[in-house]
Amino acid sequence: MKFFGTTWVDHDGGYAARRAGVAVGSLLGAVASAYLLRFAYEGLEIGNVGPFLSISVVILFAIASSIAFVKTWDSFSRRAAPSSDEAALKGLKAIGFIGSLIAYFLRSLFEAPGEKLHRAEYERAVAEFDRRRSSRTGNPAARRPKRRK
Repeated sequence: MKFFGTTWVDHDGGYAARRAGVAVGSLLGAVASAYLLRFAYEGLEIGNVGPFLSISVVILFAIASSIAFVKTWDSFSRRAAPSSDEAALKGLKAIGFIGSLIAYFLRSLFEAPGEKLHRAEYERAVAEFDRRRSSRTGNPAARRPKRRK
C-alpha cells in the first residue's frame, strides 16, 4: 500500500496506472526470479551434485513458494495476530519469494494489494469517529455532576 499512497481511498490520482505498474512489475520480478533459480539449478547440474540434491532443491523451492504464496495472500485480507508465527516464517517467505511475487501480481489484478484490509480499517475508523463526534451534544460544563455513592 506504500506505493499507492492514499489513491486507494477514492481510486483517483493515477490509481489505475499504479495498479497496472505494480502488476507488471511483480510479474516481471517473478519471471526474472524464475530464470535466476533456473541458472542456480543448472549450476547444480554442472557441479554434478547428484540427483538427490537436485530434486531436493527443486522440491524445497516449490514448497517454500507455495507457503509464501498462501501467507502473502492471507496477509492481504487480515492482519496477523501479534503472537502468530509470522516472524518465524520470514526466512521461508524469503526463500519462496516467487510465490509472494505471484500472489502480489494476482491480487493487483483485482485491487491494490491490501486495499480490502485497509478499506475495512479506514471505514471502521471513520464510523468510530462519526459516532464519537455525534455523541457530543450540549455544553459539558452545564451537565449535572455525578452522584456519589
